[in-house]
Amino acid sequence: METKDIILELRTKNKLSQDELSKKVMVTRQAVSRWENGETIPNTETLKLLSKEFNVSINTLLGSPRRLICQCCGMPLTDDSIISHESDGSFNEEYCKWCYADGTYTYHNMNDLIDICVKNMVNDQFTEEQARPYMEEILPQLDYWKRYEELSDDGQFEAFKQQLLQEINALHIEGLPEVKKLNALVGKYVNLAYPLPNGKTVQFLDDDTTYLGNQLESEFGGDRCFGILTSMDFLLICTYEKDGINPELVLYKKR
Repeated sequence: METKDIILELRTKNKLSQDELSKKVMVTRQAVSRWENGETIPNTETLKLLSKEFNVSINTLLGSPRRLICQCCGMPLTDDSIISHESDGSFNEEYCKWCYADGTYTYHNMNDLIDICVKNMVNDQFTEEQARPYMEEILPQLDYWKRYEELSDDGQFEAFKQQLLQEINALHIEGLPEVKKLNALVGKYVNLAYPLPNGKTVQFLDDDTTYLGNQLESEFGGDRCFGILTSMDFLLICTYEKDGINPELVLYKKR
């Protein structure tokens, strides 16, 4: 689709007139009409406003002319749902939402990121022996790691993660091994529905938010794993079977 068709489709989908859209992005109605007729395209600043208004990336507004990849982990950014956001809600098209969340870089150790990526890349056609050297070659070429000293927060986020680890381990949950690492996890993939005594279920997470967490095997063995999720606001400990089946909430604590 071309930009003119995309803007028309988004405006119609959001039930906005040309006049209403023009006011939201601070242009004239005639400017919107020219976009939709294909006579002009919005300038950079207006594209940013349209992106925020319609909750789509600028790349999508322009008909996806660029092949985007995360400049931290190398993941292809094929869908707006996995592109990161700034703290004001605007898209940051340089990163995926696992590597950059609400204005914060979540990975500060390349080897830790490689470990996470390799675990998710291994399959019947791609072994760990193939995946690891591939990531070791790719990551140093990405902008985030090239500019790490410039983009680094001087260890503030890592210090925050260490504080969270101390708080989690201080809970002394029976059967839970010592938690040594927290990884970036998007809510959509870990937002389990916990059963209540009245037969209903409750979820605690936002599907679009990136949290910190990990999965560990129970010290008691068996088929159930521990899931740890946390943010600036809470600590959550649960157990579940493979693929998150039959989840049970162990602890939910406000920080």
